[in-house]
Amino acid sequence: MYNAKHILVIRLSAMGDVAMTIPVLRALIEQHPQLKITVLTRHNFLPFFRDLPNVTVFSAEVKGKYKGLYGLFKLSKELKVLQIDAIADLHNVLRTKILKYYLAGYKFIQIDKGREDKKALITGNIFKQLKTTHQRYAEVFEELGFEIDLSNPTFPPKAILNTKLQSLVSNNNMKVIGIAPFAAHESKMYPITLMKEVIKALSMSYKIILFGGGKREIDILNDLENSYENVVNVSGKLTLDEEMDIISNLDVMLSMDSGNAHIAAMLGVKVITIWGVTHPFAGFAPFNQPEDYALLADKIQFPNIPTSVYGNKYPKAYENAAGSISPETIIDKIKTII
Repeated sequence: MYNAKHILVIRLSAMGDVAMTIPVLRALIEQHPQLKITVLTRHNFLPFFRDLPNVTVFSAEVKGKYKGLYGLFKLSKELKVLQIDAIADLHNVLRTKILKYYLAGYKFIQIDKGREDKKALITGNIFKQLKTTHQRYAEVFEELGFEIDLSNPTFPPKAILNTKLQSLVSNNNMKVIGIAPFAAHESKMYPITLMKEVIKALSMSYKIILFGGGKREIDILNDLENSYENVVNVSGKLTLDEEMDIISNLDVMLSMDSGNAHIAAMLGVKVITIWGVTHPFAGFAPFNQPEDYALLADKIQFPNIPTSVYGNKYPKAYENAAGSISPETIIDKIKTII
C-alpha cells in the first residue's frame, strides 16, 4: 500500500463532473479518516465541498492566474508547498498532463475515462452499461492504495433554511419538487412546450422550484413562474450555497442529464432524469439513483441513441429526442416516488 497521508485531487470542470466527485470523496474520508485531501478546482465550486471534513479547496483559475504553460508551472510550484504525498487526477486532460510533467517525482494517478468503450457505445458497436464516473473516480484512489466502498453511502443532513429561503420554499406543507429544465445542449433538453404541461399538472398539488442558468433561460423560467400557481424561479437570485440549501430540502429533483442532477444526488435527494441523445450507459447517471429514475428517449424512434457522450453530436431530427417521453410518464414517475 502506498503510504500517502495528503492527497491532491484534481477536477477542474465542468460543474456536473465536479459534483460527481463529492460522494466519492465523502466515502474516501469516512473510510480512511487519516487522510488529508486538497482539491484543485475552480473557485465557483467551493460550496460543493462545504460538508466534507479533512478537505481543503485550492482554487485554480486556469484561464486567469494559472493560464498557459508558465501559469501551470507557477501553479505546480505553489502546489509543492502544500506537502502533498500523492496526486489523484480525476480530469486527465492536456492541462493536467502538463501538471504531471511539472510535478514529476510524485505518485500521480490519472483517471481512465474509458474512451474506447464510450466510442464503441456511441458508434453502436456495443450497447451496455459502462463503468460509472463514480466508479472511475474510486479506481484512481484504489490505485493509490485506498479502497472505497460506494454501496452504502451517507449524505449531509438537510440544510436549515434561513428566513429568505424559507419564504421561497414554504407553502402549506406542500411537498417540494425542483425542476431544472435546461442543459448545455438542446439535444439533452425536454421540449419546453412539453415541460410546461408537466409543470402545469404538478403545480396543482406540489410546490415547484425552478433552477436554470443564463439570461435567456431566466426569462423562460420567469415566464413559467408567472404562468402557474405554486411555482418559484430561483435562477439568478441565489448564490450556489443558497441553491444547495434549497436543493437539499427538495422531495425530488427533475433534471436533464446536467449538473443540477448531480448536485441533488450528492446531497442525497431523489433525482429523476430525462435523457435525450445521451444515455446512462455512458456512466453519467446521478449517484445512487435507481435505474428506473432515468427516463429515456424512445430507442425505436431514435435507434442511434446514444449519439454522443456529451450531447453535442447527433443526427438531423434527433434534437428533440427527449420529447418522445410523454409528460404523463414524467408526472406519473414523480407521483410514485414523492
